[in-house]
Amino acid sequence: MTDTTAHETDRNHQNARMAWRAILSAFCACLIGIGLARFAYTPLLPAIVDAHWFEASAAAYLGAANLSGYLVGALLGRTIAARASTVLTLRIMMLAATAAFFACAFPVSFLWFFAWRFAAGLAGGALMVLAAPTVLPLIAPSRRGLASGIIFMGIGAGVALSGTLVPLLLQQGLRETWLGLGALSLLLTIIAWSGWPRDVVGHTATSHNATHVPKRWTLRALYIEYALNAAGWVPHMIFLVDFVARGLGEGLQVGAEYWVLFGLGATIGPILAGHLADRTDFAAALRFAFLLEAVAVAIPASGLGQAWLIASSLIVGAFVTGTVPLMLGRIAELLPHHPAQQKVAWSLATVFFALFQAAAAYGLSFVFARTGGNYGVLFFVGAGAMVLALAIDLSVAVFIRTPQKHAQDHDS
Repeated sequence: MTDTTAHETDRNHQNARMAWRAILSAFCACLIGIGLARFAYTPLLPAIVDAHWFEASAAAYLGAANLSGYLVGALLGRTIAARASTVLTLRIMMLAATAAFFACAFPVSFLWFFAWRFAAGLAGGALMVLAAPTVLPLIAPSRRGLASGIIFMGIGAGVALSGTLVPLLLQQGLRETWLGLGALSLLLTIIAWSGWPRDVVGHTATSHNATHVPKRWTLRALYIEYALNAAGWVPHMIFLVDFVARGLGEGLQVGAEYWVLFGLGATIGPILAGHLADRTDFAAALRFAFLLEAVAVAIPASGLGQAWLIASSLIVGAFVTGTVPLMLGRIAELLPHHPAQQKVAWSLATVFFALFQAAAAYGLSFVFARTGGNYGVLFFVGAGAMVLALAIDLSVAVFIRTPQKHAQDHDS
């Protein structure tokens, strides 16, 4: 009996090590695909223009190439994984993002650069829809909030690195910066390489729980909520630094300090949000997030002072990344015992997110121009999007009964 118990304990420890190894791999994937491939370009943009690699207008289009690739990657990620295998696809996408960094060290032509920025975005989109759903089934339901928080902390780490590592690398030169990012990405790919779990066999939904699957429009409401969140973050993601620097007259240096606060929030947000979800459930945590975000997004337009603006930067930054594990966990609550449908739903949610974020960026830029540079309107519109997301979620909770905690209890 003692030998059996010891064997069982060893097996549990081995499974735990495998699970945390897989979490590390998914963390590296988010850090490469989103954290570096997207956010490192922002501080590189002025250097690219100053070095006369491309004109300012062309460099902006290169930034858009990454967003376009991200949307395509989110749309095609599952299809590619179905034709090959999930683990192989994850490895290829991490290698593609790494290759893009090295390729961008050589500005052969606009088309060359555009293609590699698009490839980096495509890799990021595919990694976003595949990495976490591949790993989280290994984790006990009571710990999935924390695990998903660690995974998506990779995005926040990329924001932090974009504000610290890139300026240091730029002291050595622009080409050296791209090569340095490529070397870092390659190192992260090597770390993640052997940590992915084997592809799970049999992703079909189990029929005995089919009656618990919520109606399709319940999930569609969740997609809209996630999309509204993406739109609500845009005022901070695009206009926060400019608002502080020019709107408040504090200058670019002070504006950059608020962006560092935003990045700090983005780094710790997933962990805090995931821990909150483990203590309550994902539905309650998500509603709390919507409410807090609505207040935080509106703060810059309220003129409440420096302390409130600092809090706004930290909170919105935290939920830009923190809402991601909450949304993924909420989908799992709505689709218990249906891993294949969970992956489809997460892919669709990511597509909605990408579309609304891009549309909001263009739309709010248009509003900003038409209102003569009125920052307050932008932040109030963003807060309104958060309030609408909360209203939709509460309405669904009132009118539709969906599986939440009882699904987790069944798993445990």
